Amino acid sequence: MTDDTAVPPGKTADAVSAAAGHAGTSPVLKLGLALGLVVAAQFVLQLDFSIVNIALPTIKRELHFAPADLQWIVTGYALTFGSLLLFGGRVGDLVGHRRVLLVGLGAFGVTSLAAGLSPTSIALIVSRFTQGASAAFVAPQALAIITDLFPEGAPRTRALGIFQGATAAGASAGIVLGGVFTEFIGWRSVFLVNPPIIVVLVIAIRRVLPAATPRAGARPDIAGAVSATASIALLIFGLSQGQQHGFTNTSAVAALALAVLLGAAFVVVEKRGKAPMVPLPVLADPARRGALTGVLLIGAVVAGYVYFTSLYLQDVLHFSPVVTGLAFIPATGTVMLTATQVARRVIPRFGVRKVLLAGLAITALGQVWLFTISDSGSYQVNVLGGILITAFGMGLVFPTASVAVTAGVGPGQRGLAGSLFVTAQQVGQAIGLAVLATIAAAVTNGHNGSLVSGYQASFLVSIGISVVAVLIVAIQMRPARPGR
Repeated sequence: MTDDTAVPPGKTADAVSAAAGHAGTSPVLKLGLALGLVVAAQFVLQLDFSIVNIALPTIKRELHFAPADLQWIVTGYALTFGSLLLFGGRVGDLVGHRRVLLVGLGAFGVTSLAAGLSPTSIALIVSRFTQGASAAFVAPQALAIITDLFPEGAPRTRALGIFQGATAAGASAGIVLGGVFTEFIGWRSVFLVNPPIIVVLVIAIRRVLPAATPRAGARPDIAGAVSATASIALLIFGLSQGQQHGFTNTSAVAALALAVLLGAAFVVVEKRGKAPMVPLPVLADPARRGALTGVLLIGAVVAGYVYFTSLYLQDVLHFSPVVTGLAFIPATGTVMLTATQVARRVIPRFGVRKVLLAGLAITALGQVWLFTISDSGSYQVNVLGGILITAFGMGLVFPTASVAVTAGVGPGQRGLAGSLFVTAQQVGQAIGLAVLATIAAAVTNGHNGSLVSGYQASFLVSIGISVVAVLIVAIQMRPARPGR
């Protein structure tokens, strides 16, 4: 379908089916192709986010990075991505999810090319900041388009399971491909792999997904967008500085304090605004609040689990980066299988609340297993079981939470719902990694440099975070009493 075909918000699935009829293509096949394109866009984002990490030592050496500047390759992307998600999602609601998705993908392709051709460290850092910003306009649209395409119930549950499976697959593939590309092609290939894929995606999306009619008279909430973006950016920056230099560092303290102040200002602006970026009624639903809180907390656990398991494999068991990536493949297969096949079957049978609680509890059990690591441990005994259990829990949590977050959301707020979900993930990961890394470092220093003691402490805290997530979700999503 071409650009001049516009449909009202919420009628995307009908438009896709109609286009399929005119083109002589099966509506089911066309709908499946549309889902595949959206899932592919999400896969590319996750691939890019993780593929860079393995290449960092080579990039440092070849572009002569100062040690303190290297972190900005990762932090710069995370800062702009995390802080602009809410704004990106709301822009999609106002001007059309397909349009913003195409612009975001185009910008992501251009900035990936710039990163791959960067002649200096500064040029690469700037490219990563802009890459993160462009990605922030892609991720919320992907979730919003899925909720447009598939009605609530079994079709949407299945689609969201596939979407979350692609997220896990992209992250894991990035770890493996990052090592392969860096070793056999060069570090620039981890960025240059994106543009050809983006070109194919943009062409296909323009043909398959219909354009939506922008909402008449809709205006962006500038004050809300500025305060929310600045607050989240300062939060991520402050956490990064705290992780690098300690949380008594002046920059960390100032950034975190300003983040809290701007966050409070955002709440005031949203309460008083006539067209708020995040209408408070969206957060009034206890199930949605509980799901978002669960995603925030489990995001912290997942970030720590990947980070510290990777360090244990490399620094204690002496796995190479490529072998470390391969070691996560069983977990990736588990989370993909669970998200795409198990979640869609158990959610209709047991309900969102029970499945989400089960997923959170199972993730906690995975951290209990990983807590058993030791200096004389092994991958087969101390790691494999833990990552498989954790992956099974994740495969239940993320599709179920996305079902809860998007349930009952109207066409004009689906980009917002998608951005809330992804923002909760990103902020949770930023907070979790900063806090857990700080705790692990303190424990390591207090145990005569024992890395394993620090890693164990991080898994112990992750168990506690998972338990808190279970309690909050159980309370927030408890069934209403009869008569209420």
